[in-house]
Formats: sequence, structure tokens, C-alpha cells
Amino acid sequence: MSGGSDLILERMMALHPKIIDLTLDRVWRLLARVGNPERRLPPVIHVAGTNGKGSTQAMIRAGLEAAGLTVHAYTSPHLARFHERIRVAGELISEPALAEVLDRSYAANGTDTITYFEITTVAALMAFSETPADYTLLEVGLGGRLDATNVIDRPRLTVITPVSIDHQQYLGETLAEIAGEKAGILKRGVTCVVGPQEEAGLAVIEARAAKVGAPLLVFGQHWHARAERDRLIYQDETGLLDLPLPNLPGPHQIQNGGAAIAALRHLGFDAASCEAAVTRAYWPARMQRLRSGPLATSAPKVELWLDGGHNPAAGEMLARTIAAMPRRPTWLICGMLNTKDIGGYLRPLAGLVEGLHAVSIPGEHATLSAEETRAAARASGLAAETAASVQAALDTIAGVDPDARVLICGSLYLAGTVLQDNG
Repeated sequence: MSGGSDLILERMMALHPKIIDLTLDRVWRLLARVGNPERRLPPVIHVAGTNGKGSTQAMIRAGLEAAGLTVHAYTSPHLARFHERIRVAGELISEPALAEVLDRSYAANGTDTITYFEITTVAALMAFSETPADYTLLEVGLGGRLDATNVIDRPRLTVITPVSIDHQQYLGETLAEIAGEKAGILKRGVTCVVGPQEEAGLAVIEARAAKVGAPLLVFGQHWHARAERDRLIYQDETGLLDLPLPNLPGPHQIQNGGAAIAALRHLGFDAASCEAAVTRAYWPARMQRLRSGPLATSAPKVELWLDGGHNPAAGEMLARTIAAMPRRPTWLICGMLNTKDIGGYLRPLAGLVEGLHAVSIPGEHATLSAEETRAAARASGLAAETAASVQAALDTIAGVDPDARVLICGSLYLAGTVLQDNG
């Protein structure tokens, strides 16, 4: 990152560390001071869930943009640069514009306590309120009920992607408790598209919807999406769509694509928008093939992939994705945070891969050490070694098996450093 926003973000991080403290009081206070931008946004689509939020939002955006509309989009975390979080009328926010809204947000907050995510979310809402667009897409940062994005009285639509166990220290120990937090984005009279859920999670979402009076469009009840003969078959009460498979790889993208299509159909968009949603979405570090850059060219015969998933549900999705790919010796280069269930993430992958090279995540204080990741991998049934870096691990694997498939995985923070280092 260059220039002014870099310094402001560093200053904000020093005063308001990346702590998580779920309450909306501080956000409401700062929004009031900057003139309540949340009341002046183009129609909002609010997306919560444990896995698939970003992919589903990227597909909805692709569908809206294919219809010629302009879209604001807010996502987190970023991978390489903070700018990735804020897309204003279709374009990543410019350096001067980012510095300006961050500075205003920071100045309005003064010395009051606030978290980094809250103050940057307010800055994003200010940027969105000051530029015309047709829609605003807001991805929940954590949970839903008390997330800093949950300040829109009446969104146009809400979406809840699959809910699974993650962030227990903030959202609750059980699936039902976590689903309750996600269901906090439901609003009276506002339809919610619900992706595939476990029974306990769906029961909580349905109970909350009944309580607040939010109509639901539920996977398996109101809409269906499946892969059939290399096509995506989508069906709801208005009929059937026979579409290409999503351009984002992995069997789970069928469900994410289905949720995006359900959202677009509810909003009145045609089959062309639905097709664009699944064929034109771009979402880095979600089973992303790395074909160029120093890392890829250092091992030219290796088939190199990058994925930022980091919880047990993501491990299961990754296992299904690898199992569905053409057979090829597959190795993992893995680094994870110490807040994650590493055993739950790695166990589904045992038996599918030749082995794992464990790395620590550069510059991340909450990283597991390479030794800790190696021990957890071995306990989960994988052959594992440590490596000093991703490049060192890749060099070792390519030396043993030059035609291997290599997947760098375990953390969005690791994925971010890889994308940055790989240009």
C-alpha cells in the first residue's frame, strides 16, 4: 500500500488494535458523528455465513454487473492490500479516496474506544454513501447480530451461506448458538436466501425468521442447485435453469452459485445475469490456480493452487475438491492461526495427499509455528515436515516430484502473503 492510507491504517492499528469486541454501541456513535451514511446507501444485500460468503457475494456482484448495474462491495479480510475490502461503484477504492475517508472516520472518532474493523467499516459506508450506485453488497465480518455491518434498518435482501463451527470464542460453542448470531441479520419483511444448513442451524434461522417476520428462501425447500453432466441445474418455483458450472472451482461452489442465483431471481434478474453470476465471478485465494509470478515460475511443471479456507467445513470442501480433480500426486504447504481447529481442518485431507510441509505465517503473531502445524498434521494422519518458507517447501516438493499438484492452504493471511510475494 502506498501513501496516506498506509500511515492512517498503521496509526489506527496502534490505537485500536485488531481486537474483536462484539457490540454495536461504538459503531452507532461514530455513524451519528459522520452524518449516518448507513441511511443513504443504494439498496443493500447483506451476506452472512461461516463459509462461502465471499464467493457468493462475488457471484451476486458478477450477475448484477452483467445486467449493466454499478455495485458497491465491502468484504473482509483483505489478502494483499486493504483497498480490496472496499469496491466503490465497481472499482477498488483509490488511494486518495481511501486516505480521505479513513482520515475523516479517524478524526470523527477522536480518542474514543473503537475497534479497527468498526472504524474501517464506517469509512467504507461513508465512501458508499457519497458515490451513486445501483446496489451495495455488505459481507459480515464476524457473526452477524453484533457485526459492524449490521446497521442497515431495511436491506433489500439478506443471504445466509452455510453455517458451521468457527470463531467459537466470540460466537458460541454450538452450531445453534453460531447460527443464532448469523440470523441476527434477519430483518422484518426482508427476504433472506438461506444456503444449505445442518438441521440444528436451520431450525434456529427459521425460528428467528418467524419471530421477526422475515420470509425465507431455503435451499432444498424453495430452491435447488446441483451438478449434472458438467452443468449447474438450478430450480425454483419459477422454473429450471441449465447453466455452465461455476468458474470458481470446487463442488461447494454449486451451492454458493445456487444462493447467488436465488438472490438474483428474487430481485427480478434474468437467466443471462444468473449465467454471468456463475461464469464471471472473480474471488482470489479460493482454489485459485497460480500460473504466473516468481513462485509459479520457480517450479514450472508443478500445478500450483492457493486456498484460504481455515475451518473444518473448509477442510471437508477442500477434500471433496481434491477428490474430484484428475488424479495427480498432491502435496500441501500449510500454515494456520493458533485460533483455528487445525485437526478438524486437516483430518478430511488425510489419505488424499502425499504429505504436508508446515510453515509459519510471516508477520502474523497468532500463527502456529511450523513445528506445531507439523505435529498436528501427523496427529491427523498426514506425513508432515517443516519448511522455512513457502518457497523452500515448494522447492523441496518440486525436487522430489516435479509434476506434483501443490496446494498452499490453511489461512487467508498465508494466502495474502503468497499473493503479495508472487506479485
